[in-house]
Amino acid sequence: MSAVSLASRPRIGAGFRLQWEPAQDCHVLLYPEGMVKLNGSAGEIMKRCDGQRSIGEIVADLEAAFDAQGLKADVLAFVEMAGKQRWLAWS
Repeated sequence: MSAVSLASRPRIGAGFRLQWEPAQDCHVLLYPEGMVKLNGSAGEIMKRCDGQRSIGEIVADLEAAFDAQGLKADVLAFVEMAGKQRWLAWS
């Protein structure tokens, strides 16, 4: 897997499906063997990983949506971890 950069365009990994789960009151990643409950921040990042937006665009969108600054390092760290878990993929 190549290094993650602000130009990377992550998408949900093969075999995973992201959805809002009302009973859990959170986003979850479903896969054949089970489910991963995502915390609020992870859910907000994952739902923006559509393969169209770059990580830079995702960071800007999150900062605007939550009136926050300096999210780049946290978003990059999460995307790297999610890539290692195969929750996210990019070309």
